[in-house]
Amino acid sequence: MKTVKAKTIMQTMKNGNNWFGPDYNMNLYRGCCHGCIYCDSRSNCYRVENFDEVTVKEDALRILDRELSYKKKGVVGLGAMSDHYNPFEKEMNVTRGALELLARHGYGLSMETKSAMITRDIDVFKKIMERHNLLLKMTITCADDNLSRKIEPYVSVSSERFAAIKELSDAGIFTGVLFTPWLPFITDTEENVREVVRKSYEAGAKFVFAFSGVTLRENQMEYYFEKLDELFPGLSDKYRQVYRGKYMCNTLNKGLHKLFESECRKYGLLYRMGDIIAAYKKPRGIVQESLF
Repeated sequence: MKTVKAKTIMQTMKNGNNWFGPDYNMNLYRGCCHGCIYCDSRSNCYRVENFDEVTVKEDALRILDRELSYKKKGVVGLGAMSDHYNPFEKEMNVTRGALELLARHGYGLSMETKSAMITRDIDVFKKIMERHNLLLKMTITCADDNLSRKIEPYVSVSSERFAAIKELSDAGIFTGVLFTPWLPFITDTEENVREVVRKSYEAGAKFVFAFSGVTLRENQMEYYFEKLDELFPGLSDKYRQVYRGKYMCNTLNKGLHKLFESECRKYGLLYRMGDIIAAYKKPRGIVQESLF
């Protein structure tokens, strides 16, 4: 695997409460090989060349250890730009090493992934929870495994992700679902919304947070349309006609948001960002009570 030089690993977050409340963000890997057809991180604005090729930051754990030793304790966000449970992590253990450093230095964690490999590190998550807050988010876009294989071809299928949530939840870890993005004409159906929320509840998720559209910028838009032509012939033309080059392509089903919220309330699942942040950042020792 190629390495890239890095002077720092952690960046201070100014608007962390807009996205699950981290105080810092870090990325140990760059690029991602999951092959998700909709990934916004492929956009040119992020300046990641050859996005589908995974690289790792050189000497990342030494740099991180140094930074953690002097920064103010807080929650560190991981996984926003690159899934840190890629296939190379099985051998490299860079992500696990970083988690161990967070536990040792007494920092919290807010992490997202699409990989069932996350259950490997339950022991380290428990150590982090002893001293700080912990939030784990599993991205699930559809309830059907066959569809997930199409739109997210090189990562754990949806049923494996739900099973991972169950394992994490059974271990007492605050875990939930990132139900995002909703792909217009593909995953934005009433059936999919009902099934994702129901299966999240059955897996022991504490929350489901949804984002109702897909973002299409330069480079990513061309990639997405190419994949639509391959997987759903004719659908890219429909996008061009309906959205006319818009950056944000929201679902046209206006009632879907209300359905999503009502399903979450039915199962007692959190779904508002502020409620989710407040719940996982409660002082340790306080038992979470249902908001409904």
